[in-house]
Amino acid sequence: MTMINRTIAGKELLWFNNTLVAIQVSSADGEDGICAIEHRLPYGDSPPLHMHRNEDEVFHILEGQMRFQINGHERVVGAGETVIAPKGLPHTYRVESPQGAHALTVTRGSDFETMVRLASRPAERPDLPQPGAPTPEMMATLTRLCAENGIDIVGPPMEG
Repeated sequence: MTMINRTIAGKELLWFNNTLVAIQVSSADGEDGICAIEHRLPYGDSPPLHMHRNEDEVFHILEGQMRFQINGHERVVGAGETVIAPKGLPHTYRVESPQGAHALTVTRGSDFETMVRLASRPAERPDLPQPGAPTPEMMATLTRLCAENGIDIVGPPMEG
């Protein structure tokens, strides 16, 4: 089994829950508000089922395999494939490859980027953080930050 290199480089490295993210293009960098965030994700990682009120979310898988659920439909995708979660549709994913995954998320607007920045902490090193289950306080904070930034949590993460 090949292990995915878990480090990334970028202008700004953050630990967002159990993932490492690099904001490669900020929504403030260009005229159209395009944001590109690179993610290193551990095996089993899955955000709560959620939907964006104001922006589509595009996922481009660079390495690994991920299972997406978008509006009740599931799809497994791997390296080189791209998935769109249109605004207003509930979606989530789960990292299925044991070596983790590497993906790029692209949005237009600042909602997702702002939420990620507010819910993250600076990465102490360019690698995944120590894994841990979210506490009820962490989930309450994430739910609040999402709601304040046009994202509604509507269900639990995907099961294995």
